[in-house]
Amino acid sequence: MAPTPPWVKALAPAGPQGNKLIEGERAKSNLDVNKLSTFMFTKAAIDKKAEILKILQGEKVFDKQSNYFQGRTEKFPTALARAKKLQQLQKKHKWGMEEYEVAVGLISEPGPYGLHASMFLITLREQGTPEQHEKFLKKAENYEYIGCYAQTELGHGSNVRGLETTATWNPDDKTFTIHSPTLTAAKWWIGSMGRTANHAVVMAQLMLQGKNYGPHPFVVQIRDLKSHQPLENIHVGDIGPKFGYNTMDNGFLLLNKVKVPHNHLLARFSGVDPKTNKYIRPASASLVFGTLTWVRSHIVLESGSVLARGVTIAIRYTTVRRQFQDRDSHLPGENQVLNYSMVQIRLLPLLAATFALHFTGQGMMRLYDANQKQMKQARPDSSTRGPGPEELHTGTDLLADLHATSCGLKALASTTAAEGLEMCRRTCGGHGYSSFSGIGSWYADYLPTITWEGDNYMLTQQVARYLLKSARSILGGKAPDNDTTRILDNFLQRRDTGAAFDVLGRDEDIVAAFAWRTAFLTFEALKHRDEEKKSWNSLLVDFWRLSTAHSQYLIIKNFYDALRRPDVGQQLDPETVALMHKLFRLHALHTLEREASEFYTSSAVTVRQIQLARTKSVMQLLEQIRPHAVRLVDAWNFPDWQLDSSLGRHDGKVYEDLFHRASELNPLNALTVDPYPNSEVLIKNDERKSKL
Repeated sequence: MAPTPPWVKALAPAGPQGNKLIEGERAKSNLDVNKLSTFMFTKAAIDKKAEILKILQGEKVFDKQSNYFQGRTEKFPTALARAKKLQQLQKKHKWGMEEYEVAVGLISEPGPYGLHASMFLITLREQGTPEQHEKFLKKAENYEYIGCYAQTELGHGSNVRGLETTATWNPDDKTFTIHSPTLTAAKWWIGSMGRTANHAVVMAQLMLQGKNYGPHPFVVQIRDLKSHQPLENIHVGDIGPKFGYNTMDNGFLLLNKVKVPHNHLLARFSGVDPKTNKYIRPASASLVFGTLTWVRSHIVLESGSVLARGVTIAIRYTTVRRQFQDRDSHLPGENQVLNYSMVQIRLLPLLAATFALHFTGQGMMRLYDANQKQMKQARPDSSTRGPGPEELHTGTDLLADLHATSCGLKALASTTAAEGLEMCRRTCGGHGYSSFSGIGSWYADYLPTITWEGDNYMLTQQVARYLLKSARSILGGKAPDNDTTRILDNFLQRRDTGAAFDVLGRDEDIVAAFAWRTAFLTFEALKHRDEEKKSWNSLLVDFWRLSTAHSQYLIIKNFYDALRRPDVGQQLDPETVALMHKLFRLHALHTLEREASEFYTSSAVTVRQIQLARTKSVMQLLEQIRPHAVRLVDAWNFPDWQLDSSLGRHDGKVYEDLFHRASELNPLNALTVDPYPNSEVLIKNDERKSKL
């Protein structure tokens, strides 16, 4: 393509320039961005992020100019080169897992080492014995063994109990035979397996003397360490292009009676005694699920930041974008898109949700850490039940509350983030459909989160089961003392006198109303199940609503509790604290009016309160938060390099960047085609080749 002519480069956007518009937005608000960022992330974390960003920007391999123009066969080698360089940098700078995750977040693409650095290492660490740490973990940490976590199969995903891959114990030579007996037993969707991994933790049904002891983790070498070719009787490869996530080599695996030694069964919690050929049961069935609970908790932690990227881009762009003249305004010129209430009602509640999810994620990780400490101090579980998470017993299992909370919040938080990103893209209008918006690819890469680590609709059954058991324990007088049982007991004590929650005037009453609704739906579901004897399948929609209600309550409560922390007044000025409370009310009341029927049916609020929330309170909050919108997204501290978005540029130069990418970076413009149907020539000239 011919160079961009000087007269084109001299052109500027019409009307007020984007940089002036966004500067004007920031001038409208006195919000201290640095203080709010520090409150959310700590100064040490912000400084560390800036330091890592500088290192990454100094490496040519991380240059993002060609990201949006590459096809999959170009994307994957680039991603592998970046993954290798990142691991080298981690070693050079002695980064821990925290710094590594910051770097991954800045690069913002799934890498071929992704499942090795997460699930493979975590599973070896959490479920391996000290001897297995010596054998497998050390080499995995040095990237001599590069692994993945092979659980999902072609025929089974959420139903882990239904996995078809088998691991049969051979008492004669003390080995296990790992086998894929059917096509649907093929491991499928396994990240890092397609072309990268040489080892896998394979989840397989443990078969011992003809009896099935359920899925267990086995370390299996799948490729030669030198040639990287598949080993004998192993068929492994990449599953092909996907909706997103195409920098990751998700793979398939079939095993034809592959033998592994006895010590390849990760045996920290359970195993097979090679002397007696007997099964060794886990001391505590709950401990087996610690890894999965950590992953779900981490998804909750990340959801606020995931959504905030889309919200940042959309709010900055709708500040710069101007369309139509406000028919009731006497001001000249077109109106900023963010000034329209129909745009505000779609974006500002999502802005509030980013903070709600952020504080909930922090609370989720604190709950996980507390439970881990508590479980390590606990006596072994004497229960004879199976290890499935659906078998947790309220009052006897230390992981029950955490498991239910992580299931429910994973489902709601990831759904909120994914659906919110799509809403952000749509509020950007036609330009939101461009890859240069930075939202589409981010959305596509995030979308699997609503399915993996437990399908979001399936997970809600776990929450409902836990709440029903908690309600039964209350009625039976054997309830443990936790937040769930307290809100259920409070409902029973007050349901005959009714509730009188001032949701429009008192923040604590908003939290109480959400708790009341959860308790009401719990006892309604219990009545359908225990008294009316309705089938489990017939109640699945009710259970989904119940889980959603409970998770919404937890998010509201975590947001409210975060704003009541003693250090809030020390770290934030009164104006910022007041603004954060407005964001809390916007998130809560917007959620309440969308779920109005359940709040009204439970008698948590009146029809008049719902009407006022919808027509007055929410609309007033939008108006009050609007001037601070740009500074609020600035507080999320996303550098332009991380966002890689024309529309979300910090300086507001939207149109200049869009045109630059299209005109000067687009390799398609280097092709001169023959457009005539009677000619067999397709490409008359490719300037990229001539430059080489």
